[in-house]
Amino acid sequence: MTTDAALPVPRTALVTGAGRGIGRGVALGLARAGWAVALVGRTRAHLDAVVEEVAETGARVTVAAGDLIDATAVLDAVARVETAFEDLGGVGLLVNNAGVIERAEVPFADDDVEDTWRVVETNVRGPLLVTRAVLPGMLARGGGRVLNMNSGAGVNPGGAYTGYYVSKGALARLTTMLDAQYRDRGLRVLDLAPGVVATDMTGGMPAHDGRTAWTPVEDVAELVRAFGDGELDDLSGRFVRAGADTPASLRAAAERLLATDARRLRLPTWGEDDPLA
Repeated sequence: MTTDAALPVPRTALVTGAGRGIGRGVALGLARAGWAVALVGRTRAHLDAVVEEVAETGARVTVAAGDLIDATAVLDAVARVETAFEDLGGVGLLVNNAGVIERAEVPFADDDVEDTWRVVETNVRGPLLVTRAVLPGMLARGGGRVLNMNSGAGVNPGGAYTGYYVSKGALARLTTMLDAQYRDRGLRVLDLAPGVVATDMTGGMPAHDGRTAWTPVEDVAELVRAFGDGELDDLSGRFVRAGADTPASLRAAAERLLATDARRLRLPTWGEDDPLA
C-alpha cells in the first residue's frame, strides 16, 4: 500500500469488552506484539482475570470498569486510561469490541422488542460514547485509529437477530462517517468482521449448533495489530473479515480494492442513469 503514509500514533490500545471472548483475545494479541493495553468493560472481575494474563506477557496494562452505555461512566473510564497512558502519548488505537445479541433466535415479529432495543443500544450507543470520548485526544495529537468490531450481519440480511443486524449496519455507517469527517485530520477507521469465533455468545446461538470450523481469535488479533501498526491505513472507512482476509492478502489486493472503491458501505445503483447515482 502506498496511498497513505502510516500515521505515527502511540502503540497503546483501549479495548472494550476485554474481559472475555474476542476482546480478551485481541487484548492478549496486542500485548504479545508489544502494545500497552487498556482493558475496559462492565464486569471488573472479568477484566482483572485478563490483567493477570496480559501481565504475564510483560506488556503494560491498565483497567477501567464501567457501563459503556452510560455517558458519565464512559467519560470517567476513558479519562482514567488517558491518564494511565499519558507518558506514552495517550490512546493510539480504540477497539470498539463490546457487544451483545438477542436472547432468542427468532424473526422480528416473534421477538421481544425491548430485547431488540437492548441490543441496538449496547452495540451502537456504546461505540458512539467511547469513540466520542477518545476522539478529542486523538485529534489533538494529530491522529489515531478506531477499529469497530463488526459482522457479516452489518452488510447482509438474515432471518433472525434483527437488533444485532440493525446495530452492525449502523456501526458500519459510523465507520464511513468518521472516515469522511476526520480522515484529513489523521484519523483512520476500520470495520472488522471477526468471522465465527468460539465464544460464550456464539456458543449459545442455535445457528452454530454442531459447528466444528471456527475462526481462530488469533487471526482477529493479527488484523487488529496490523491496523494498529498502520499497515492497513489505506483501507480506512472499509470492511475486512478475519478468516478470509489477512494483512498480506489485503496489501496484495489493495490496488484493485481502491480502484473499484470496494468494501465500503453504500447503496448500489442500476447505472449512470439511476437518479440516485
